[in-house]
Amino acid sequence: MTIAYAAEPHLSAHEFQSILVASTLAARRPADDLSRLDQMLRGADIIVTARDGERLIGVSRAITDFSYCCYLSDLAVDAAYQHQGIGKRLIAETHRAAGEGATLILLAAPAAEGYYEKIGMTHMPKCWALPRKA
Repeated sequence: MTIAYAAEPHLSAHEFQSILVASTLAARRPADDLSRLDQMLRGADIIVTARDGERLIGVSRAITDFSYCCYLSDLAVDAAYQHQGIGKRLIAETHRAAGEGATLILLAAPAAEGYYEKIGMTHMPKCWALPRKA
């Protein structure tokens, strides 16, 4: 199996929706709202994909200033392809695209909290948020 990683700034909302579902991330994203998914994609600064041939098997979507900080908003890997280093590679490619001078920040899905420490990320417990109103 050869996995190809690439920047795909024009990823379609349909493909994004499919990987959200295949990864189980759809439970925490507006996966049924293609218009909103498209807005999420168009507002991103970095979209990195992982493909097995033509099949989309992973995606990372981030917002960054390319200098100081990079918020990795979505990291999704098809459940059938997990535990093969694809998520770690998507994170590395996203960090490279943002600039290694930028701190990469993310909020972990509850089931993935232990994963990030295993791949060398530091837990930062002092995060604050204002919830979405819609």
